[in-house]
Amino acid sequence: MRESRRMRRMSRNKKKGTFLNLTSLMDVFTILVFFLLSNSSASEVVTTPKEIKLPDSIVEAKPRETVVIMVTPEAVLIQGDAIIGTSELLKQGNDQIPAIMKRLDDLQRNIIGINTRTAVDSQEVTILADRTIPFSVLKKIMSSCTLSGYGKISLAVIQKASQG
Repeated sequence: MRESRRMRRMSRNKKKGTFLNLTSLMDVFTILVFFLLSNSSASEVVTTPKEIKLPDSIVEAKPRETVVIMVTPEAVLIQGDAIIGTSELLKQGNDQIPAIMKRLDDLQRNIIGINTRTAVDSQEVTILADRTIPFSVLKKIMSSCTLSGYGKISLAVIQKASQG
């Protein structure tokens, strides 16, 4: 029996194998690799500015997302906002610093974003202080944090290799 033209055309098309365009496939995988590399979170939780030199310590616990207080030789910053000058802080006689307490209370009331919510809800503060800052200044800041309801206070340090 004679095959119809349609049958011959269909059999011809069946014999052709399917193929993958490797160029576009490689492009997709390259973009995927770059995306994953750029979005991997291997960075530090608490980033330290260049002007702050942290003290060294042997520490086991890794930092968590918390409210960050930076103490530079010039000023005290909470979540990046300058609150009070360090020289003014040294001159104050009492352990309560109203400006710091007000800012911490404002953070408690005005929660913006998920990261800030987790930091404020934990009632935890991380203090990044330059190694030249006197302990009396740190004590005043810690006292103000405690009076504002932030009972868990951590001091950020540079981790050294553990001995032993």
